[in-house]
Amino acid sequence: MIMDLPRDARSVAEIPHDFKPVDLGPRSELIRKIQSVVPSADFTDPSWGQIETSDFSVEVSLGEEEPINSIMLHIRGGGDVLGLVAELLAALELRAVDAQNGEFFEPAAARESFAAWRAFRDRVVQGPSGSWVNLRRE
Repeated sequence: MIMDLPRDARSVAEIPHDFKPVDLGPRSELIRKIQSVVPSADFTDPSWGQIETSDFSVEVSLGEEEPINSIMLHIRGGGDVLGLVAELLAALELRAVDAQNGEFFEPAAARESFAAWRAFRDRVVQGPSGSWVNLRRE
């Protein structure tokens, strides 16, 4: 989740209880900044953008309300999606909370967390014999 978060906080726990985030700006400006990083980002629906590559997809939820107070990224796939997230945050000049670990997004920590999740997923999806389990209901 991308939002106005204190620059001086080193962890989510350091965000003051009385901190009031400011709005992120007009939708059109946020879309412009995102498309400066990913020109192919599709905002046909201005509340729900789509970034598609051969390695990953990112859905960019801006919500329907104006002004925008947060952006949620829904990430699927692999490749260098975490590098893209870092580029988006730099272009937006904002910080994000990583839903995987509940802390501020940091590329190195996100890579470790993502690798751990993939290892877990592979253990769960593989059967005891090492063959892949068919998860579809017949």
